[in-house]
Amino acid sequence: MAKKRQDKRALRVRDIFDNVNTGNRQQWEFINQKGFDFANDNQLSADDKEMLEEQGMPTFTINRIIPVVEMLNYYATANSPRWQAIGTEGSDSDVAAVFSDMADYVWYQSNGQSLLSNAINDSVAKSIGYLMVDINPNADQGMGEVVIKQPDPFDVYIDPKSRSLLFEDAAYMMIRKVLPRTHLMKEYPDSANKIKKAFSYDNSTYNYTEKVFDETQKDFSAKDVLDESTTDMLDEQDTGKVDLIEYYELFEKEQQLFVNMFYKVPPDPSVLETIKQQVKVKIEQMQKEQMVAYKEKELELVQMVQAKQILPERMQLELEKLQAQMKEQIKMTEMQFTNELQKQNSVIENKVITKEEYNILLEDEDFADLVVDSIEFYDSRIKKTCVVGDVCIYEKYLPSKIKDYPLIPFHYKWTGTPYPISAVSPLIGKQQELNKVHQLMVHNASLGSSLRWMYEEGSIDVEHWEKYASAPGALLPLRSGFNAPTPVMPFQLPNAFFGISGEGKQDMEYLAGIYSSMQGDTKQTKDMPFKGMLAIDEYGTRRVKYWLKHSVEPALKQVGNLVRQYTQSVYTANKIFRIVQPSAIQEEKQVEINIPVYNDMGEAIGKYMDYAAAKFDVRLIAGSTLPVNRWAYLAELKELLKLGVVDDVAVLSETDVKNKDKIVKRKSLYSQMKQQIDSMQKQMQDKEGTIETLERQLVQAGIKNKTMQGSMEINKKVAETKANYDKEYNETKTLQQQIRQDSKKEFENNKTRLDELLNSLPIREKNK
Repeated sequence: MAKKRQDKRALRVRDIFDNVNTGNRQQWEFINQKGFDFANDNQLSADDKEMLEEQGMPTFTINRIIPVVEMLNYYATANSPRWQAIGTEGSDSDVAAVFSDMADYVWYQSNGQSLLSNAINDSVAKSIGYLMVDINPNADQGMGEVVIKQPDPFDVYIDPKSRSLLFEDAAYMMIRKVLPRTHLMKEYPDSANKIKKAFSYDNSTYNYTEKVFDETQKDFSAKDVLDESTTDMLDEQDTGKVDLIEYYELFEKEQQLFVNMFYKVPPDPSVLETIKQQVKVKIEQMQKEQMVAYKEKELELVQMVQAKQILPERMQLELEKLQAQMKEQIKMTEMQFTNELQKQNSVIENKVITKEEYNILLEDEDFADLVVDSIEFYDSRIKKTCVVGDVCIYEKYLPSKIKDYPLIPFHYKWTGTPYPISAVSPLIGKQQELNKVHQLMVHNASLGSSLRWMYEEGSIDVEHWEKYASAPGALLPLRSGFNAPTPVMPFQLPNAFFGISGEGKQDMEYLAGIYSSMQGDTKQTKDMPFKGMLAIDEYGTRRVKYWLKHSVEPALKQVGNLVRQYTQSVYTANKIFRIVQPSAIQEEKQVEINIPVYNDMGEAIGKYMDYAAAKFDVRLIAGSTLPVNRWAYLAELKELLKLGVVDDVAVLSETDVKNKDKIVKRKSLYSQMKQQIDSMQKQMQDKEGTIETLERQLVQAGIKNKTMQGSMEINKKVAETKANYDKEYNETKTLQQQIRQDSKKEFENNKTRLDELLNSLPIREKNK
């Protein structure tokens, strides 16, 4: 019965494939396969080549499509995408901050940048590319790892009724491949016997690639692509063909009934012990009060018996009733107080489980008493069915946290259906036109350099002419009686014909939105200032940025969402991740999640950095994959360096300097040493400042003392000088008086002598 049920499931998957593999799907694949061939320089059919060769024309092509593919890929994958997580609650902020590191880890381990480049190539050439988030259950010693894959778009089949950009509304998604049977047996060893006996609906010996090639192209059969190490894949008859069989992975989105269950979490044993002690103290106090009340009642009843108001038997009966009431009161109080304390120390938590799981839990009466409330709701679950041939290998639901399809589409031009348009398809006609123009131009030039001749039969030696007609200085014999051969000049191509090539190139650039300047052609910008070139680059890339914003970035955001869903489902145990930073100058980063927390008794009571339980939203940092004009960026960094916004290490990290990691390490050591030296210098400066202060104080004190001493000495000298001056003044004054007296005395003496002399002269002399 189990085998029959598996067959029914396999048949259902096969029917879904037949329904989705319609004429529209086949036509879409044919058109985009042609675009893919043109992009890979397979632009001439066998008939085209045969016709050209018969006419003596060249069969070369000038591929103007591949630059378009390469430039679009460059703009979409110039840098790795970056995601940011925002916690929905404050307690989730720390865990949310870890997500960007988790995403980098998964991206790096999966070689995500190369996979993204392949997906973008498929998007441009085949109209759509895919990335897929999956689980490798055998990695990390069975703990599992989240991985990213890149399936071929021609192997992916989408519900034709889907009208969503990311196919969220699709009823199903399917991956269909044709693989060697032995390969699948090794991939699923538990189902090897089933796979070995499985029936292939199609011819199991057709070509591995399932591609239709021209006769002139090599048809790579499975034997051709296999090496000696894989000869075990060949069929038992050793016919040179590999035993191939269909392999299906069907993903379906189903609505299931879930229950959001709210329940009480019992207190910790240590808390229960504390509650028990509190209740004990409460009851002991109550018992003391009851004892006093009992004695008072007993005394009252004794007095009533003595007063003969009641009988002794009544007193005894009343005391027994009182004892019973007190015991019941003690019991009720103990229960009530215990319940209140437990409620105060209990925590209400909620958990989302399926309805079936909820019903199973309610069968436990003890647990049922803890349930406070429950809310039923419907939510999506992803069911995966794996089929090989006519055998269902397994059918299971993905973890409950995974709500979205694991396949993420990268459209080039979305048409509102699963069949988009590529960037190459509109260029095929122009590419054929350019090929034809160049073939005719080369053919015409060839005819002009190697002339054709018209001659009369028998007039020339044909072999001699064929051998020497094009040789410089050759002598070409002509038999007598015949006319000389006449050269047949090639038809002159019109001048307008030569402009078709340039116009065709411009038309292709216009259709693709990839202009010559974007490819490094500086003919139009050679005399333009730097800012003008930046402006042209900005305006010229708007069409490309539109595609990135409305197609690539939504897909990358969905990649981040799926990485979150898968990592929260897989990484539930304590784990340490070593994150390799993209920059060479940044050291390896270590991140730890789900760190167990223990109580004093060594029992695990919770988790720190509980990654699986955290709630956060994922966002893609817009424009993170776009290329950056390095010269403009470095110029901006230099300006920021001058302003002190960034340091020289940040500038160095963005350069192409060799061994910049070693430079940064040396600079780091230098910075540390410089900091130490600066600190020591500051200390010395502080000490020197203190010393200078003390010296200034000493100098000031010395100056003051010296000033006082100087003042005393000056005063003393002034006094001495004044005394000397007074002495000299008195001596000078005395000397002056003496000189005056001496002069007066001498004058008087001289006068006396003169008078005597005059008196002694004769009288006539006197008269004279």
